[in-house]
Amino acid sequence: MNAEEKELIIFFDCGDTIIDEGTEVRDEHGTVIDGKVIPGADVMVRTLAEHGYRLAIVADGLAQSFKNLLTINGLYDYFEVLIYSEQMKVDKPNPRMFKAAMAAMELDEQDRNRIIMVGNNLSRDVRGANQVGITSVHLNWTTRYPKTSLDALEQPDYSISEPLALVELADRLNAELVSNVKEC
Repeated sequence: MNAEEKELIIFFDCGDTIIDEGTEVRDEHGTVIDGKVIPGADVMVRTLAEHGYRLAIVADGLAQSFKNLLTINGLYDYFEVLIYSEQMKVDKPNPRMFKAAMAAMELDEQDRNRIIMVGNNLSRDVRGANQVGITSVHLNWTTRYPKTSLDALEQPDYSISEPLALVELADRLNAELVSNVKEC
């Protein structure tokens, strides 16, 4: 079942946004070889994909770690694009991470208003999205990272406390985009 493609495009961080970092198991080289999704994250990803949203991973870490985690949890194939700091040679909030995801999805400057970045880290995910003009969504789920903004660039546009809340937010933001397109 594949719904009609939506206007809204969703970029995701992985650790503590989809995968619970507290469950990660690493090999002797530091590559993550196992880990569990945070409650509801697997259902969130599947539901968004089934609703027709284009999904991308924009995450800091090793490509093989994310491939392992997303494959083990049955989520790898839901993502159209996977951008990792290992391949980019920079970490978020560096704009190159977000611009690489946009380029890989054949998006340009005019598409920024259609993209949201969902992440758990204010200084990386939220700051990075805000710096490049992408709507930021803070998944305020973990206690591992600060939950208060240090400055304006770390202030999220939206905040959710659990993954499944993103489905309703995405549908609402997509409806706003669709109505704005019709008005033009």
